[in-house]
Amino acid sequence: MGSYSSIYNRIQVRGPFDPGVPMKPGSDERIQSKAFSYWLGKIGDPQLGPLYLGWSGAASLAFGFIAIEIIGLNMWASVDWDPYAFVRNIAFLSLDPPPAKYGLNPLVPLGDGGWWILAGFFLTTSILLWWVRSYTRARALGMGTHTSWAFASAIFLYLSLGLFRPILMGSWSEAVPFGIITHLNWTASVSVLYGNWYYNPFHMLSIVFLYGSTMLFAMHGATILAVSRFGGEREAEEIVDRGTAAERGALFWRWTMGFNATFESIHRWAWWFAVLTTFTGAIGVLLTGTVVDNWYLWGVKHGIAPSYPSVYPSFPIPDEATRSVMQ
Repeated sequence: MGSYSSIYNRIQVRGPFDPGVPMKPGSDERIQSKAFSYWLGKIGDPQLGPLYLGWSGAASLAFGFIAIEIIGLNMWASVDWDPYAFVRNIAFLSLDPPPAKYGLNPLVPLGDGGWWILAGFFLTTSILLWWVRSYTRARALGMGTHTSWAFASAIFLYLSLGLFRPILMGSWSEAVPFGIITHLNWTASVSVLYGNWYYNPFHMLSIVFLYGSTMLFAMHGATILAVSRFGGEREAEEIVDRGTAAERGALFWRWTMGFNATFESIHRWAWWFAVLTTFTGAIGVLLTGTVVDNWYLWGVKHGIAPSYPSVYPSFPIPDEATRSVMQ
């Protein structure tokens, strides 16, 4: 009991190696690595393996490696293959999309955006194959596919930024470059160019769901940690019992805010909030420049943003300043 009194302590429960449920006929073999890690046990389960890669996992890693190589080597070449400059400036290096003069032409010279198209193709293929892997593994284990569809929401935002919106705008130049600072600069410049993204209602919704999901996950995580001394992490067993961690957690929220989420519904809330963060963000991206050219003016029209004067007010110039200029 006393070991759970500190939020910094965690007892590692380590049993015999668990190979998992039997595989269905026709499935590839698992990679049977058998090991335990004390430090992984600090943040999760200490058991390492087994790992199921399959054809989709292997292909995803291969395509992802090619994409990272294209991006990394182009960034390295941009600093004349200087390893020190590459490491020092890694956050500022970039692989940019083709300029606007090429439109949506896929046959772009490699040095003028063609490498960006190739990297985007391999990276997108890798991500989609990883989605296939997550979906097929869930089905093979008899699980729901909730994880796959949550991942699909994030992929929808990724594709909206780098594929769907550029196609709607008619130019690859509208896409996001590969890079850290350049990615942030793209976000800032698009916000300014289209009248301040903060007035985009779908951006507002995305931020609401982002902050809301952090609050829900924090509330749920804190509740389970708080009742871990009563076995609160064993949620499925606890739900059907009385006087347990589940009931204590429920009582806590009823007593403090008058309403309690069940052990099932809190995960459903958190799933929806997290999924809608990227989904609403993607909708806001797709509407920018295609349906709405200026989000500030849209906000003024719909009573969201204040209307500022179109000219700066005239400020009187002191006579002393005028005399000093004349002299």
